[in-house]
Amino acid sequence: MAKKKTYEEALKSLEEIVKKLEMDIPLEESIKLYKQGVEMAIICREKIDAVEKEVMELKKSFDGNFYLEPFDIETEENEFDTE
Repeated sequence: MAKKKTYEEALKSLEEIVKKLEMDIPLEESIKLYKQGVEMAIICREKIDAVEKEVMELKKSFDGNFYLEPFDIETEENEFDTE
């Protein structure tokens, strides 16, 4: 059974694959590397999704009490949108 890659390992593999794909290599090799790259990108995305679910944000209610709430990246991005 193959060891599951960490985010860092998958990202490093993906970067190496991209470098190889930028070279002049045979089509068959390109297709093989492309498939491996997609697998590494999926691993990275899954790891990021898992971490985002774990991140909590400390907030203060109107009555002064603090509570934890799941971090919502989309809400945060909209707060800093100046358009």
